[in-house]
Amino acid sequence: MNTNPSFVKTAVIGHPIAHSKSPLIHNEWLREHGLQGSYEAIDIEADALAEGVQALVERGYAGFNVTLPHKVAIMALCDEVDERARLIGAVNTVSVRDGKLYGTNTDAFGFAQNIISADLGDWSFDAGTAVVLGAGGAARAVLYALLEEGAPEVILLNRTREKAEELAQMDARIRVEDWEGRNAAVKGANLIVNTTALGMEGKPPLEIYLSLAPASALVTDIVYAPLMTDLLAQAQKRGLRVVTGIGMLLHQARPGFELWNGIMPEVTPKLEKKVLG
Repeated sequence: MNTNPSFVKTAVIGHPIAHSKSPLIHNEWLREHGLQGSYEAIDIEADALAEGVQALVERGYAGFNVTLPHKVAIMALCDEVDERARLIGAVNTVSVRDGKLYGTNTDAFGFAQNIISADLGDWSFDAGTAVVLGAGGAARAVLYALLEEGAPEVILLNRTREKAEELAQMDARIRVEDWEGRNAAVKGANLIVNTTALGMEGKPPLEIYLSLAPASALVTDIVYAPLMTDLLAQAQKRGLRVVTGIGMLLHQARPGFELWNGIMPEVTPKLEKKVLG
C-alpha cells in the first residue's frame, strides 16, 4: 500500500508498453506543478489483466491509463463505467477509490481539444460534413467527439463496410459509404479525419485526392509518427488547414491527470517538443 497519502502513484498498462509516451507526459506535469507522485509504464499481458489490475489496487495506485490490448477488456473489471466510455465502447482512464475501479474515456476529449486549441480562424465543427476514414477503436472516440461538438453529418468510410455499419449505429447523423467512394466524399467536407494506420511509418500510404476538397476544409490525422503524414503534406500543398495527431495524445492525458492529482494541466509547445524529441 501507499503509506504516504500525499504521494500519488499512477501508471499506464498495456502490452507491449515500453513505447508509451505517457510516462514522459505525466511525469513532466508532476514536476511542473511540484507534486509528489509517480507515473510508470507497466506491462500486463492480456491473460493476466485481472491479476495485474488487482495488484495495482493492492499497491495503492490512485489510477491508471489503459492502452492496447486492454481498452475493451478493462470495462468488465470496472465497478462503474461512465456514459461516455460506454458509448465509445472502451475505457482508457481508470480511477481507484476505496478499492473500486471507475472507468472513463478521454480520447474524444483529446481529439476535440487538439482541434479546438489550434489556430483555425473561423473554422468550426458545426459548419458542415465531417468525413472519417477508418472504423477501428480510435474512430469510435472521434465519432463521439464530432457528434458532441455539433457536426451536422458524418460520412464514415472503412475498407470493411460491415465494421463501419456497426459504428454508425451510434447516431443517425452517421452515414456509411463504400471505401472506394472516399474521393467523392471529400468534395463537400468541412473536416477530413484519418483514423486508419495508413500513412504511419512502415504502413502503406493513404490514397485520397484532396484536390477535390473545398478550400475551407480542415484535414487531421490521428497518426503522429510521422508527425507530418503524407495526407497532411498533401493537404498543406493544396492550401488546406491541417492539425497534426500529436495533440490528441497530449490532450487526452489531461483529464486523467486532473482526476488523480486535482489539477488540469496545460499542453505547451515545450511539452510537445519533448514528446516528439
